[in-house]
Amino acid sequence: MQTVIKDIPQEYLALKINYCRMQLEMLPTVRLQSHSISGVATRKLVVGNHKYNADSPAGEKYIKLLHKRADVERQLRLYESIWNCKYIGDPLPVCEPHKVIRSLYIDTGKRVILDKNYFDSLKNDANTKYAKPMDYPFDGILYRSAAEREIAIFYTEMGIPFKYEPEVYIKGIVGPIFPDFVPYIEELDTCKFHEHFGMKDSSSYLKITKIKYCNYTDAGLVPEIDILFTHDVEEIPFDIRTLATKLNNSVYTTMIGTKHLAG
Repeated sequence: MQTVIKDIPQEYLALKINYCRMQLEMLPTVRLQSHSISGVATRKLVVGNHKYNADSPAGEKYIKLLHKRADVERQLRLYESIWNCKYIGDPLPVCEPHKVIRSLYIDTGKRVILDKNYFDSLKNDANTKYAKPMDYPFDGILYRSAAEREIAIFYTEMGIPFKYEPEVYIKGIVGPIFPDFVPYIEELDTCKFHEHFGMKDSSSYLKITKIKYCNYTDAGLVPEIDILFTHDVEEIPFDIRTLATKLNNSVYTTMIGTKHLAG
């Protein structure tokens, strides 16, 4: 997370800080004690007034929570340091983490909620219809362009899980489609779709772009809220800061628009 994170927009940064703080309120405080009895080293997990052997089922559970808390604390320190360098006062309280209900129609009258269960069901890098060049590898996956690889690095460094070209079914389409990216916004428990249009000066490609736009909207996705579109054309080369701005607007609009439903 460590080169583009400094450019994270204010609202999304505030959401991440508030989410970390919320997690820490829910996570137990766990201490690891190590000592030796008759030359035999033992480890115990201390949680409140209770102690658990590290190799017991409860101990293994609390070791995971100990590591989880340490990771969240590390993230919080990073996010707060960025905030304190750029802004004055506390993070925006309006940027409050909560569960968002956004959906996608996969058939007439049948929809799926775009939550973690949906995200986990998607197979990563599932599009085998077209061969990919060997020129743009990142983290074990070949991407179709330098811009797509840059996007993958962006999501990775922002700490945003994503699926690349997963198999997706939507209303009105026979067979699967393969959106470029499906990022998962953990702070709101919701997915976004992201299509990057990168072929320059091609009328046939522009026609495909138009068809994709219509297909997504027909399936119930709202452009620039549920699905993001980025472009790389001759007159306007792709800049990753454009994606940062689009993602921030999408997350903020989703968050504010559904906040009254949270609870």
